[in-house]
Amino acid sequence: MRTSLSLALLTAATLAACVHPSAPAESPDPFAPPIDEVGPWAAAAPAVVESPPGPATPAPTTPAPTTPEEQRAARLRARAILVDGHSALPSLLLGGSLDRVSPEHELTAAELARIKADGIAGEFFSIRVSAPSSQAASPLGGGASRLALDLIDATHRQIERHRDTLVLARSARDVRRAKREGKVAALIGIEGGHAIENSLPALRSFYRLGVRTMSLTDTTTNDWADSAGGALEPGVVHHRGLSSFGEAVVREMQRIGMLVDVSHASDSTFQDVMKVAKAPVIASSSMHAGGHRRRSVDDYVLRAVAENGGIVMVNSWALFLDEAYAEQSERFTQKYAAHLKALVERSPGDTAALREEIEKLKAQEGPMKAPSLSRLVDHIDHVVKIAGVDHVGLGSSFGELEVLQGGLASNDGLSSVTLELVRRGYSDGDILSMLGGNFVRVLEKAEAYAASTETTLSGDGNPRQLSAAELRELRELPRPPVALPLPEQPLPSPRVLVPPPPSPTSLPRPSKGGAPEPPPPDLMLSR
Repeated sequence: MRTSLSLALLTAATLAACVHPSAPAESPDPFAPPIDEVGPWAAAAPAVVESPPGPATPAPTTPAPTTPEEQRAARLRARAILVDGHSALPSLLLGGSLDRVSPEHELTAAELARIKADGIAGEFFSIRVSAPSSQAASPLGGGASRLALDLIDATHRQIERHRDTLVLARSARDVRRAKREGKVAALIGIEGGHAIENSLPALRSFYRLGVRTMSLTDTTTNDWADSAGGALEPGVVHHRGLSSFGEAVVREMQRIGMLVDVSHASDSTFQDVMKVAKAPVIASSSMHAGGHRRRSVDDYVLRAVAENGGIVMVNSWALFLDEAYAEQSERFTQKYAAHLKALVERSPGDTAALREEIEKLKAQEGPMKAPSLSRLVDHIDHVVKIAGVDHVGLGSSFGELEVLQGGLASNDGLSSVTLELVRRGYSDGDILSMLGGNFVRVLEKAEAYAASTETTLSGDGNPRQLSAAELRELRELPRPPVALPLPEQPLPSPRVLVPPPPSPTSLPRPSKGGAPEPPPPDLMLSR
Protein backbone atom coordinates (compact mmCIF):
# COMPACT_ATOMS: atom_id res chain seq x y z
CA MET A 1 0.00 0.00 0.00
CA ARG A 2 1.33 3.44 -0.86
CA THR A 3 2.68 5.66 1.91
CA SER A 4 0.55 8.69 1.00
CA LEU A 5 -2.63 6.61 1.05
CA SER A 6 -1.63 5.21 4.43
CA LEU A 7 -1.10 8.68 5.84
CA ALA A 8 -4.41 9.83 4.42
CA LEU A 9 -6.15 6.95 6.16
CA LEU A 10 -4.39 7.80 9.39
CA THR A 11 -5.48 11.41 9.21
CA ALA A 12 -9.11 10.51 8.55
CA ALA A 13 -9.25 7.75 11.11
CA THR A 14 -7.47 9.53 13.96
CA LEU A 15 -10.34 11.95 14.50
CA ALA A 16 -13.15 9.72 13.19
CA ALA A 17 -16.51 9.90 14.89
CA CYS A 18 -17.97 6.88 16.58
CA VAL A 19 -21.70 6.56 15.92
CA HIS A 20 -24.24 3.82 16.50
CA PRO A 21 -25.59 1.87 13.52
CA SER A 22 -29.13 1.15 12.57
CA ALA A 23 -31.31 0.72 9.50
CA PRO A 24 -35.00 1.49 9.25
CA ALA A 25 -37.74 -0.91 8.26
CA GLU A 26 -38.23 -2.11 4.72
CA SER A 27 -40.75 -0.64 2.29
CA PRO A 28 -40.76 -1.19 -1.48
CA ASP A 29 -39.46 1.68 -3.63
CA PRO A 30 -38.83 1.57 -7.38
CA PHE A 31 -36.24 4.29 -6.89
CA ALA A 32 -34.77 4.50 -10.39
CA PRO A 33 -35.59 8.14 -11.32
CA PRO A 34 -37.66 8.87 -14.44
CA ILE A 35 -35.62 9.75 -17.51
CA ASP A 36 -37.28 13.14 -17.91
CA GLU A 37 -36.18 14.26 -14.44
CA VAL A 38 -32.50 13.43 -14.30
CA GLY A 39 -30.82 15.98 -16.53
CA PRO A 40 -29.57 16.03 -20.10
CA TRP A 41 -27.87 12.61 -20.05
CA ALA A 42 -30.61 10.56 -18.41
CA ALA A 43 -30.91 8.09 -21.27
CA ALA A 44 -27.34 6.95 -20.60
CA ALA A 45 -28.04 6.05 -16.97
CA PRO A 46 -27.64 2.37 -16.04
CA ALA A 47 -30.59 0.35 -14.82
CA VAL A 48 -30.97 -0.12 -11.08
CA VAL A 49 -30.70 -3.67 -9.77
CA GLU A 50 -32.37 -4.24 -6.45
CA SER A 51 -30.69 -6.17 -3.65
CA PRO A 52 -32.26 -7.71 -0.57
CA PRO A 53 -33.06 -5.01 1.99
CA GLY A 54 -30.99 -4.68 5.13
CA PRO A 55 -32.29 -5.66 8.56
CA ALA A 56 -34.56 -3.25 10.39
CA THR A 57 -33.64 -1.63 13.71
CA PRO A 58 -35.55 0.90 15.80
CA ALA A 59 -35.17 4.55 14.92
CA PRO A 60 -33.71 6.79 17.62
CA THR A 61 -36.02 9.03 19.56
CA THR A 62 -35.58 12.81 19.58
CA PRO A 63 -36.62 14.85 22.64
CA ALA A 64 -39.67 16.99 21.97
CA PRO A 65 -38.89 20.70 21.61
CA THR A 66 -40.04 22.77 24.57
CA THR A 67 -38.88 26.38 24.19
CA PRO A 68 -40.13 28.68 21.41
CA GLU A 69 -36.64 28.66 19.86
CA GLU A 70 -36.53 24.85 19.86
CA GLN A 71 -40.00 24.66 18.35
CA ARG A 72 -39.04 27.10 15.59
CA ALA A 73 -35.84 25.15 14.87
CA ALA A 74 -37.84 21.91 14.65
CA ARG A 75 -40.30 23.49 12.20
CA LEU A 76 -37.42 24.74 10.05
CA ARG A 77 -35.77 21.31 9.95
CA ALA A 78 -39.09 19.81 8.89
CA ARG A 79 -39.38 22.34 6.03
CA ALA A 80 -35.73 22.42 4.95
CA ILE A 81 -34.22 20.46 2.08
CA LEU A 82 -31.27 19.77 4.35
CA VAL A 83 -28.16 18.83 2.34
CA ASP A 84 -24.85 17.64 3.80
CA GLY A 85 -22.18 18.27 1.20
CA HIS A 86 -19.56 15.80 2.37
CA SER A 87 -19.60 12.32 3.90
CA ALA A 88 -16.61 9.99 4.25
CA LEU A 89 -18.94 7.00 4.41
CA PRO A 90 -17.93 5.10 1.23
CA SER A 91 -14.29 4.72 2.33
CA LEU A 92 -15.53 3.03 5.49
CA LEU A 93 -18.11 0.97 3.60
CA LEU A 94 -15.65 -0.63 1.20
CA GLY A 95 -15.68 -4.21 2.35
CA GLY A 96 -18.21 -3.36 5.06
CA SER A 97 -21.84 -2.43 5.47
CA LEU A 98 -24.15 -0.12 7.34
CA ASP A 99 -25.53 -3.32 8.82
CA ARG A 100 -22.23 -4.54 10.26
CA VAL A 101 -22.44 -3.54 13.89
CA SER A 102 -19.74 -3.58 16.54
CA PRO A 103 -21.22 -2.11 19.72
CA GLU A 104 -17.91 -2.48 21.53
CA HIS A 105 -15.88 -0.39 19.09
CA GLU A 106 -18.67 1.53 17.32
CA LEU A 107 -17.00 1.15 13.94
CA THR A 108 -19.93 1.82 11.62
CA ALA A 109 -19.89 5.11 9.72
CA ALA A 110 -23.53 6.21 9.81
CA GLU A 111 -26.88 5.55 11.31
CA LEU A 112 -29.54 5.86 8.67
CA ALA A 113 -32.39 6.21 11.10
CA ARG A 114 -30.63 9.07 12.87
CA ILE A 115 -29.91 10.83 9.58
CA LYS A 116 -33.55 10.51 8.61
CA ALA A 117 -34.81 11.61 12.02
CA ASP A 118 -32.67 14.74 11.81
CA GLY A 119 -34.29 15.71 8.54
CA ILE A 120 -31.38 15.11 6.15
CA ALA A 121 -32.81 15.26 2.62
CA GLY A 122 -29.54 15.00 0.71
CA GLU A 123 -26.32 13.27 1.79
CA PHE A 124 -23.22 13.43 -0.39
CA PHE A 125 -21.23 10.20 -0.38
CA SER A 126 -17.59 11.07 -1.03
CA ILE A 127 -15.63 8.78 -3.36
CA ARG A 128 -12.20 9.60 -1.95
CA VAL A 129 -9.21 8.91 -4.20
CA SER A 130 -6.05 10.62 -3.03
CA ALA A 131 -3.23 8.63 -4.65
CA PRO A 132 -1.55 9.80 -7.87
CA SER A 133 -3.07 8.05 -10.84
CA SER A 134 0.35 6.80 -11.91
CA GLN A 135 0.49 4.46 -8.91
CA ALA A 136 -1.76 1.80 -7.42
CA ALA A 137 -4.44 3.37 -5.24
CA SER A 138 -6.47 0.34 -4.28
CA PRO A 139 -5.33 -2.17 -1.65
CA LEU A 140 -6.93 -4.78 -3.89
CA GLY A 141 -4.83 -3.82 -6.92
CA GLY A 142 -5.52 -1.55 -9.84
CA GLY A 143 -5.31 2.20 -10.03
CA ALA A 144 -7.28 5.23 -8.96
CA SER A 145 -10.23 4.48 -11.25
CA ARG A 146 -10.47 0.96 -9.82
CA LEU A 147 -10.67 2.35 -6.29
CA ALA A 148 -13.29 4.91 -7.32
CA LEU A 149 -15.39 2.22 -9.01
CA ASP A 150 -15.20 0.00 -5.93
CA LEU A 151 -16.31 2.89 -3.71
CA ILE A 152 -19.15 3.82 -6.05
CA ASP A 153 -20.34 0.22 -6.07
CA ALA A 154 -20.20 0.13 -2.25
CA THR A 155 -22.40 3.22 -2.25
CA HIS A 156 -24.88 1.77 -4.77
CA ARG A 157 -24.96 -1.46 -2.77
CA GLN A 158 -26.06 0.37 0.37
CA ILE A 159 -28.61 2.48 -1.51
CA GLU A 160 -30.15 -0.72 -2.89
CA ARG A 161 -30.09 -2.51 0.47
CA HIS A 162 -31.72 0.41 2.27
CA ARG A 163 -34.15 1.48 -0.41
CA ASP A 164 -36.79 2.34 2.18
CA THR A 165 -34.57 5.23 3.31
CA LEU A 166 -32.03 5.99 0.57
CA VAL A 167 -32.64 6.94 -3.05
CA LEU A 168 -29.97 7.62 -5.66
CA ALA A 169 -30.18 11.26 -6.76
CA ARG A 170 -28.94 12.31 -10.19
CA SER A 171 -30.51 15.78 -10.21
CA ALA A 172 -31.86 18.58 -8.07
CA ARG A 173 -35.37 17.35 -8.87
CA ASP A 174 -34.48 13.98 -7.36
CA VAL A 175 -33.38 15.73 -4.16
CA ARG A 176 -36.67 17.64 -3.97
CA ARG A 177 -38.61 14.44 -4.62
CA ALA A 178 -36.73 12.58 -1.87
CA LYS A 179 -37.71 15.34 0.54
CA ARG A 180 -41.37 15.04 -0.44
CA GLU A 181 -41.27 11.26 0.03
CA GLY A 182 -39.50 11.44 3.38
CA LYS A 183 -36.35 9.76 2.09
CA VAL A 184 -32.67 10.66 1.91
CA ALA A 185 -31.27 11.54 -1.51
CA ALA A 186 -27.88 9.87 -1.86
CA LEU A 187 -25.66 12.06 -4.03
CA ILE A 188 -22.26 10.86 -5.21
CA GLY A 189 -19.19 13.08 -5.41
CA ILE A 190 -15.60 12.15 -6.27
CA GLU A 191 -12.95 13.55 -3.93
CA GLY A 192 -9.78 13.69 -6.00
CA GLY A 193 -9.52 14.09 -9.77
CA HIS A 194 -6.95 11.29 -9.78
CA ALA A 195 -9.99 9.05 -10.20
CA ILE A 196 -10.39 9.84 -13.91
CA GLU A 197 -6.79 8.77 -14.62
CA ASN A 198 -6.23 11.66 -17.05
CA SER A 199 -9.18 10.69 -19.26
CA LEU A 200 -12.23 12.79 -20.15
CA PRO A 201 -14.03 9.64 -21.38
CA ALA A 202 -13.55 8.23 -17.86
CA LEU A 203 -15.01 11.45 -16.43
CA ARG A 204 -18.14 10.99 -18.51
CA SER A 205 -18.40 7.34 -17.47
CA PHE A 206 -18.39 8.37 -13.82
CA TYR A 207 -21.19 10.81 -14.61
CA ARG A 208 -23.23 7.89 -15.99
CA LEU A 209 -22.76 6.08 -12.66
CA GLY A 210 -24.31 9.01 -10.81
CA VAL A 211 -21.32 11.20 -9.91
CA ARG A 212 -22.44 14.83 -9.75
CA THR A 213 -19.47 16.58 -8.16
CA MET A 214 -15.70 16.12 -8.31
CA SER A 215 -12.94 17.92 -6.46
CA LEU A 216 -10.06 18.48 -8.85
CA THR A 217 -7.51 17.31 -6.28
CA ASP A 218 -7.44 15.70 -2.90
CA THR A 219 -4.52 16.09 -0.50
CA THR A 220 -2.01 15.36 -3.28
CA THR A 221 -1.25 17.02 -6.60
CA ASN A 222 -2.14 15.03 -9.71
CA ASP A 223 -0.99 15.20 -13.34
CA TRP A 224 -3.03 18.31 -14.16
CA ALA A 225 -3.93 20.23 -10.98
CA ASP A 226 -2.05 21.37 -7.88
CA SER A 227 -3.34 20.57 -4.41
CA ALA A 228 -3.04 22.81 -1.35
CA GLY A 229 -1.70 19.76 0.46
CA GLY A 230 2.03 19.20 -0.08
CA ALA A 231 2.30 22.33 -2.23
CA LEU A 232 5.99 22.62 -1.39
CA GLU A 233 6.69 18.89 -1.22
CA PRO A 234 9.97 18.09 -3.00
CA GLY A 235 9.81 15.77 -5.97
CA VAL A 236 6.23 16.69 -6.87
CA VAL A 237 5.56 18.02 -10.36
CA HIS A 238 3.76 21.36 -10.07
CA HIS A 239 1.62 23.01 -12.72
CA ARG A 240 1.26 26.54 -11.29
CA GLY A 241 -2.42 25.70 -10.92
CA LEU A 242 -4.24 23.94 -13.75
CA SER A 243 -2.47 22.56 -16.80
CA SER A 244 -4.17 22.92 -20.19
CA PHE A 245 -5.63 19.45 -19.65
CA GLY A 246 -6.89 20.55 -16.23
CA GLU A 247 -8.69 23.45 -17.89
CA ALA A 248 -10.28 20.94 -20.29
CA VAL A 249 -11.46 18.90 -17.28
CA VAL A 250 -13.21 21.94 -15.81
CA ARG A 251 -14.88 22.79 -19.13
CA GLU A 252 -16.03 19.20 -19.67
CA MET A 253 -17.41 18.88 -16.14
CA GLN A 254 -19.51 21.99 -16.59
CA ARG A 255 -20.61 20.97 -20.08
CA ILE A 256 -22.12 17.73 -18.77
CA GLY A 257 -23.51 19.21 -15.54
CA MET A 258 -20.99 17.93 -12.98
CA LEU A 259 -20.18 20.46 -10.26
CA VAL A 260 -16.54 21.53 -9.96
CA ASP A 261 -15.45 21.23 -6.32
CA VAL A 262 -12.52 23.51 -5.39
CA SER A 263 -11.94 21.91 -1.97
CA HIS A 264 -8.28 20.95 -1.48
CA ALA A 265 -7.16 23.02 -4.49
CA SER A 266 -4.12 25.29 -4.25
CA ASP A 267 -4.57 29.04 -4.56
CA SER A 268 -3.22 29.03 -8.10
CA THR A 269 -5.50 26.13 -9.09
CA PHE A 270 -8.49 27.98 -7.67
CA GLN A 271 -7.64 31.12 -9.62
CA ASP A 272 -7.33 29.13 -12.84
CA VAL A 273 -10.70 27.47 -12.21
CA MET A 274 -12.37 30.84 -11.78
CA LYS A 275 -10.94 32.05 -15.08
CA VAL A 276 -12.37 29.02 -16.91
CA ALA A 277 -15.67 28.46 -15.07
CA LYS A 278 -18.94 29.36 -16.81
CA ALA A 279 -21.21 27.78 -14.17
CA PRO A 280 -21.22 27.91 -10.35
CA VAL A 281 -18.56 25.98 -8.41
CA ILE A 282 -18.69 24.58 -4.89
CA ALA A 283 -16.33 24.05 -1.98
CA SER A 284 -17.94 20.97 -0.46
CA SER A 285 -15.86 20.58 2.69
CA SER A 286 -14.07 23.85 3.25
CA MET A 287 -14.36 26.89 5.46
CA HIS A 288 -12.57 29.91 6.83
CA ALA A 289 -10.67 28.65 9.86
CA GLY A 290 -9.01 31.84 11.03
CA GLY A 291 -5.66 30.33 10.16
CA HIS A 292 -3.76 28.61 7.38
CA ARG A 293 -4.95 25.04 7.56
CA ARG A 294 -4.85 23.24 4.23
CA ARG A 295 -8.60 22.99 3.75
CA SER A 296 -9.49 26.44 5.05
CA VAL A 297 -10.87 29.02 2.67
CA ASP A 298 -9.40 32.50 2.64
CA ASP A 299 -11.61 35.56 2.41
CA TYR A 300 -10.68 36.35 -1.17
CA VAL A 301 -11.84 32.84 -2.13
CA LEU A 302 -15.15 33.40 -0.36
CA ARG A 303 -15.69 36.60 -2.33
CA ALA A 304 -14.76 34.93 -5.61
CA VAL A 305 -17.09 31.97 -5.05
CA ALA A 306 -19.89 34.43 -4.31
CA GLU A 307 -19.15 36.36 -7.52
CA ASN A 308 -19.27 33.05 -9.39
CA GLY A 309 -22.67 32.23 -7.91
CA GLY A 310 -21.31 29.18 -6.09
CA ILE A 311 -21.42 27.93 -2.52
CA VAL A 312 -18.97 27.25 0.34
CA MET A 313 -20.09 24.35 2.53
CA VAL A 314 -18.77 24.79 6.06
CA ASN A 315 -16.86 21.78 7.37
CA SER A 316 -17.72 20.48 10.85
CA TRP A 317 -14.58 18.40 11.41
CA ALA A 318 -13.01 19.51 14.68
CA LEU A 319 -9.55 19.30 13.11
CA PHE A 320 -10.42 22.24 10.85
CA LEU A 321 -12.43 24.26 13.34
CA ASP A 322 -9.75 25.06 15.87
CA GLU A 323 -5.98 25.57 15.62
CA ALA A 324 -5.26 24.41 19.18
CA TYR A 325 -7.19 21.19 18.65
CA ALA A 326 -5.47 20.62 15.32
CA GLU A 327 -2.06 20.99 16.96
CA GLN A 328 -2.99 18.38 19.58
CA SER A 329 -4.09 16.03 16.84
CA GLU A 330 -0.93 16.55 14.84
CA ARG A 331 1.23 15.81 17.88
CA PHE A 332 -0.71 12.59 18.42
CA THR A 333 -0.35 11.57 14.77
CA GLN A 334 3.37 12.32 14.71
CA LYS A 335 3.96 10.40 17.94
CA TYR A 336 2.28 7.24 16.66
CA ALA A 337 2.78 7.61 12.89
CA ALA A 338 5.35 4.82 12.54
CA HIS A 339 3.30 2.42 14.66
CA LEU A 340 0.07 3.09 12.76
CA LYS A 341 1.78 3.03 9.38
CA ALA A 342 3.12 -0.44 10.17
CA LEU A 343 -0.39 -1.56 11.10
CA VAL A 344 -1.80 -0.24 7.82
CA GLU A 345 0.92 -1.99 5.82
CA ARG A 346 0.28 -5.29 7.63
CA SER A 347 -3.48 -5.10 7.04
CA PRO A 348 -4.22 -2.92 4.01
CA GLY A 349 -7.81 -1.74 3.91
CA ASP A 350 -8.65 -2.99 7.43
CA THR A 351 -10.20 0.24 8.69
CA ALA A 352 -11.77 -1.51 11.68
CA ALA A 353 -8.42 -2.66 13.05
CA LEU A 354 -6.90 0.76 12.46
CA ARG A 355 -9.65 2.60 14.29
CA GLU A 356 -9.58 0.11 17.17
CA GLU A 357 -5.86 0.68 17.62
CA ILE A 358 -6.28 4.46 17.42
CA GLU A 359 -8.96 4.39 20.12
CA LYS A 360 -6.61 2.43 22.39
CA LEU A 361 -3.83 4.97 21.85
CA LYS A 362 -6.19 7.88 22.43
CA ALA A 363 -7.32 6.30 25.71
CA GLN A 364 -3.69 6.16 26.82
CA GLU A 365 -3.09 9.80 25.92
CA GLY A 366 -6.25 11.14 27.50
CA PRO A 367 -9.03 13.19 25.89
CA MET A 368 -8.34 16.13 23.60
CA LYS A 369 -10.51 19.19 24.16
CA ALA A 370 -12.60 19.63 21.05
CA PRO A 371 -14.07 22.93 19.86
CA SER A 372 -17.66 23.75 20.70
CA LEU A 373 -20.73 23.89 18.51
CA SER A 374 -20.63 27.66 18.90
CA ARG A 375 -17.22 27.66 17.21
CA LEU A 376 -18.69 25.94 14.16
CA VAL A 377 -21.47 28.51 13.85
CA ASP A 378 -18.86 31.26 14.24
CA HIS A 379 -17.42 30.00 10.95
CA ILE A 380 -20.85 30.09 9.35
CA ASP A 381 -21.23 33.68 10.55
CA HIS A 382 -17.92 34.56 8.94
CA VAL A 383 -18.82 33.07 5.56
CA VAL A 384 -22.14 34.94 5.67
CA LYS A 385 -20.31 38.18 6.45
CA ILE A 386 -17.84 37.82 3.57
CA ALA A 387 -19.73 35.88 0.87
CA GLY A 388 -23.37 36.46 1.79
CA VAL A 389 -26.04 34.13 3.10
CA ASP A 390 -26.86 32.85 -0.41
CA HIS A 391 -23.42 31.23 -0.70
CA VAL A 392 -23.29 29.16 2.50
CA GLY A 393 -23.99 25.46 3.00
CA LEU A 394 -23.03 22.56 5.26
CA GLY A 395 -20.34 19.96 4.53
CA SER A 396 -19.89 17.91 7.66
CA SER A 397 -17.21 15.37 6.64
CA PHE A 398 -19.51 12.76 8.20
CA GLY A 399 -17.47 9.69 9.06
CA GLU A 400 -14.38 11.77 9.86
CA LEU A 401 -15.79 13.83 12.68
CA GLU A 402 -14.62 14.15 16.24
CA VAL A 403 -17.48 14.77 18.64
CA LEU A 404 -17.81 18.49 19.30
CA GLN A 405 -18.74 19.82 22.71
CA GLY A 406 -22.26 21.16 22.78
CA GLY A 407 -23.96 18.39 20.84
CA LEU A 408 -22.46 18.11 17.35
CA ALA A 409 -21.64 14.44 16.83
CA SER A 410 -21.88 13.64 13.12
CA ASN A 411 -25.10 14.47 11.29
CA ASP A 412 -27.37 14.42 14.32
CA GLY A 413 -25.66 17.65 15.38
CA LEU A 414 -27.30 19.48 12.49
CA SER A 415 -30.31 19.81 14.78
CA SER A 416 -28.13 21.77 17.15
CA VAL A 417 -26.75 23.86 14.30
CA THR A 418 -30.27 24.85 13.27
CA LEU A 419 -31.12 25.83 16.83
CA GLU A 420 -27.95 27.91 17.15
CA LEU A 421 -28.74 29.72 13.90
CA VAL A 422 -32.19 30.53 15.31
CA ARG A 423 -30.62 31.86 18.50
CA ARG A 424 -28.28 34.09 16.51
CA GLY A 425 -31.18 35.84 14.87
CA TYR A 426 -31.16 34.50 11.31
CA SER A 427 -34.47 34.68 9.45
CA ASP A 428 -36.40 31.56 8.45
CA GLY A 429 -35.54 32.15 4.79
CA ASP A 430 -31.82 32.53 5.50
CA ILE A 431 -31.71 29.37 7.61
CA LEU A 432 -33.57 27.35 4.99
CA SER A 433 -31.12 28.60 2.36
CA MET A 434 -28.04 27.66 4.39
CA LEU A 435 -29.38 24.23 5.36
CA GLY A 436 -29.73 23.15 1.74
CA GLY A 437 -31.68 25.56 -0.41
CA ASN A 438 -28.50 27.21 -1.63
CA PHE A 439 -27.00 23.90 -2.74
CA VAL A 440 -30.13 22.84 -4.62
CA ARG A 441 -30.15 26.19 -6.43
CA VAL A 442 -26.48 25.81 -7.43
CA LEU A 443 -27.07 22.27 -8.71
CA GLU A 444 -30.03 23.52 -10.74
CA LYS A 445 -27.87 26.24 -12.28
CA ALA A 446 -25.21 23.68 -13.22
CA GLU A 447 -27.88 21.51 -14.84
CA ALA A 448 -29.30 24.52 -16.71
CA TYR A 449 -25.86 25.42 -18.06
CA ALA A 450 -25.33 21.83 -19.25
CA ALA A 451 -28.73 21.81 -20.93
CA SER A 452 -27.94 25.12 -22.66
CA THR A 453 -24.94 23.57 -24.43
CA GLU A 454 -27.32 21.35 -26.45
CA THR A 455 -24.69 18.64 -26.79
CA THR A 456 -24.70 14.88 -26.31
CA LEU A 457 -22.85 13.34 -23.41
CA SER A 458 -20.10 11.51 -25.31
CA GLY A 459 -20.85 12.11 -28.99
CA ASP A 460 -20.01 15.80 -28.61
CA GLY A 461 -17.59 15.23 -25.75
CA ASN A 462 -13.91 16.05 -25.70
CA PRO A 463 -12.00 12.76 -26.31
CA ARG A 464 -8.83 14.19 -24.74
CA GLN A 465 -6.57 11.97 -22.66
CA LEU A 466 -3.02 12.49 -21.49
CA SER A 467 -0.78 10.16 -23.49
CA ALA A 468 2.14 8.20 -22.08
CA ALA A 469 4.54 10.48 -23.96
CA GLU A 470 2.91 13.59 -22.48
CA LEU A 471 3.14 12.15 -19.00
CA ARG A 472 6.82 11.30 -19.42
CA GLU A 473 7.55 14.84 -20.59
CA LEU A 474 5.49 16.29 -17.75
CA ARG A 475 7.25 14.30 -15.05
CA GLU A 476 10.74 14.94 -16.42
CA LEU A 477 10.31 18.74 -16.55
CA PRO A 478 11.67 20.36 -13.37
CA ARG A 479 9.06 22.67 -11.87
CA PRO A 480 9.80 24.23 -8.49
CA PRO A 481 6.79 24.70 -6.22
CA VAL A 482 5.18 28.09 -5.92
CA ALA A 483 3.36 30.01 -3.21
CA LEU A 484 1.11 32.84 -4.34
CA PRO A 485 0.41 35.88 -2.15
CA LEU A 486 -3.21 36.28 -1.15
CA PRO A 487 -5.07 39.40 -2.35
CA GLU A 488 -5.94 41.71 0.54
CA GLN A 489 -8.51 43.79 -1.36
CA PRO A 490 -11.97 42.55 -2.46
CA LEU A 491 -12.08 41.07 -5.93
CA PRO A 492 -13.84 43.18 -8.54
CA SER A 493 -17.12 42.31 -10.22
CA PRO A 494 -18.44 40.88 -12.40
CA ARG A 495 -17.14 37.38 -11.74
CA VAL A 496 -13.56 38.10 -12.71
CA LEU A 497 -10.76 36.86 -10.51
CA VAL A 498 -7.78 39.18 -10.78
CA PRO A 499 -4.37 37.59 -10.17
CA PRO A 500 -2.53 38.76 -7.04
CA PRO A 501 -0.31 41.84 -7.48
CA PRO A 502 3.18 41.14 -8.84
CA SER A 503 5.72 40.14 -6.24
CA PRO A 504 8.94 38.15 -5.99
CA THR A 505 6.86 35.08 -5.17
CA SER A 506 4.73 35.24 -8.34
CA LEU A 507 6.26 32.88 -10.85
CA PRO A 508 5.40 32.44 -14.54
CA ARG A 509 4.17 29.13 -15.90
CA PRO A 510 6.91 27.06 -17.49
CA SER A 511 6.91 27.13 -21.28
CA LYS A 512 7.50 24.13 -23.49
CA GLY A 513 10.98 25.44 -24.06
CA GLY A 514 12.06 25.09 -20.47
CA ALA A 515 11.35 25.64 -16.77
CA PRO A 516 11.06 29.02 -15.03
CA GLU A 517 13.67 30.31 -12.66
CA PRO A 518 13.42 28.77 -9.19
CA PRO A 519 11.53 30.65 -6.46
CA PRO A 520 13.29 32.56 -3.68
CA PRO A 521 14.39 30.26 -0.86
CA ASP A 522 12.12 31.92 1.72
CA LEU A 523 8.78 31.11 0.08
CA MET A 524 6.04 30.25 2.55
CA LEU A 525 3.06 27.99 2.00
CA SER A 526 0.01 30.13 1.42
CA ARG A 527 -2.26 27.78 3.37
